[in-house]
Amino acid sequence: MKNIDSSSGSARLVPAVLVDFDDTAAEQNVANLLLERFGDPSWQSVRERFRSGELTLNEYQEITFRNILADRAMMQDYVKEHANLRPYFHDLWRYCEANQLPMAIVSQGLDFYIQALLETEGLPQIPVYSVNTKFTPQGITYQYYHTFPGHEREGNSKGLVVDVYKKRGHYIIYAGDGISDLEAAPKADLLFAHRTLAEECRRKEIPFRPFKDFQAVLLALREVHLNGNQPTSGEEAQGKDGDSAGGGEEALR
Repeated sequence: MKNIDSSSGSARLVPAVLVDFDDTAAEQNVANLLLERFGDPSWQSVRERFRSGELTLNEYQEITFRNILADRAMMQDYVKEHANLRPYFHDLWRYCEANQLPMAIVSQGLDFYIQALLETEGLPQIPVYSVNTKFTPQGITYQYYHTFPGHEREGNSKGLVVDVYKKRGHYIIYAGDGISDLEAAPKADLLFAHRTLAEECRRKEIPFRPFKDFQAVLLALREVHLNGNQPTSGEEAQGKDGDSAGGGEEALR
């Protein structure tokens, strides 16, 4: 298991910040917003099939968005009106940009609604690893470009994206909230977790810092960037201070 001491004694690494989207970068679960507004009522029964383990996350998304009664532009407009990024996200991006540090969104959500929020927030240049979609007369098609060979049915892998950045020689700061982040969590050098991810990290004894907004992430990034690969302030926690755990659909992505 990796933790903040994993790079001790090694060459100084350049930090990279990887952030989950729904309920982390975004204050809302944007997929839920769209399904509640435009989805067929059957989406909630499909959600129960996913929760029971009958469906994978990508199968759940494809089924529920297949029946959605709105086009791309209508859904993007709704996102721009009803969703927002979490506090200090802009500050974190500005610091990364000013210091040429990589930062990216890593999500098992759909690209069109992630792009919509980033565009309306003035941040369309942020790299996004997500499910790629195309809107056709026959409906939405889905492409999964970040899968482990032999595990394509499981959809995109956040752990795979973390591995890519680690192979480039980066110290990984990761923030997430759900089960889909659990694969990435032990690979991170410094983990910020809340909701279901925090619960699972406590259970599996994966060190993490509680996440509320991006102020703490920014402070930790500054320390790592200026002082080396080990932050000096703050203690790794098992979700004790300021963490609020939560389950269900809102913590899937």
